[in-house]
Amino acid sequence: MPYHYGIRTAIGKGIFMKDITFTVPCYNSEEYMERCIDSLLAVGKRAEIIIVDDGSTDRTGEIADEYAREFPEIVRVVHQENGGHGAGVNAGLALAKGRYFKVVDSDDWLDREALHKLMKKIRQWDKSGTTVDLIVCNYIYDHLYENRTKRMGYGNVFPKGRICGWKDLKRFKPSQYLVMHALFYRTKVLKKSRVKLPKHTFYVDNIFANQPLPYVHSICYLDLDLYHYFLGREDQSVNEKILMQRIDQQIRVTKLVSGCTDLEQLRIHNPKLAEYLTRNISIMMAISSIHLLLIGTAEALKKREMLWNYVKNHDKELYHTLKRKTVSGFTFLPGKLGASVTLAGYKIAQKFYQFN
Repeated sequence: MPYHYGIRTAIGKGIFMKDITFTVPCYNSEEYMERCIDSLLAVGKRAEIIIVDDGSTDRTGEIADEYAREFPEIVRVVHQENGGHGAGVNAGLALAKGRYFKVVDSDDWLDREALHKLMKKIRQWDKSGTTVDLIVCNYIYDHLYENRTKRMGYGNVFPKGRICGWKDLKRFKPSQYLVMHALFYRTKVLKKSRVKLPKHTFYVDNIFANQPLPYVHSICYLDLDLYHYFLGREDQSVNEKILMQRIDQQIRVTKLVSGCTDLEQLRIHNPKLAEYLTRNISIMMAISSIHLLLIGTAEALKKREMLWNYVKNHDKELYHTLKRKTVSGFTFLPGKLGASVTLAGYKIAQKFYQFN
């Protein structure tokens, strides 16, 4: 499909409106960023692509500038000092002119056929004056080097293709939760939520995937296998060894997510969303606790205790819910036997769900 397909403008205050803004944070991404960007260019001028060169020391910035020269009406480039993934997302959101906003990591890519179907749906909503705050699509764990994939869908959680609200939410499976890869937020919703990700911190996608949710009122799940989440690089943040090295950052993000929403008020006005957010905090607490157990030092075990005490001191109701009613409670079992049980369960889940 030619790149000039579907050009649209909105005249008002000099703003050139796009259907969607793709932000691609890049740091030393020269080996794989073109696969990502090329998959987004398939949409043409209905989208804008903001490539954020986050202080790269290889040819990332040069490659980004080449795209901007070749596709000046689609691609914009930001060169900034290194601030980490969160700084890249922040930069893209600050400049976004698209009705919807999507982060695509530079080592990931979107399926072109599924992307065109999504854009067709967005155009239909635009013509009918329909507002959707959050679009949810499927994503694929893509172990590219091993030639195997695992699809993560949401057909059991949301009605397919129908605009709904949180009251329509159904049960998530143990392996399911809303992650950045699956989400297309309406840009106005993100700005209203005032989400801003901390610099020099990994795992901030959890903040992005949670903090804006109370501002979402309309949701549409499209059963499209859209986002390919690449797994396999040794330096990847979800790699178990890397996560253990960055455990302090994981703990920091877990604390931020646990406090980014007034769950007490949310339980009154939106109980299903409150239940979901509690579940997601539970998953993050479990990840932090398990990896501290994997580290196994006295300092790591102390950090695990301090993390749980932090939640207890800030939200006692949340603490008791996590301890007694969610999976994270099984990651804070007392003694060496408790630790052994936790790690055995983790290894089984890791093999079954293929999450790293």
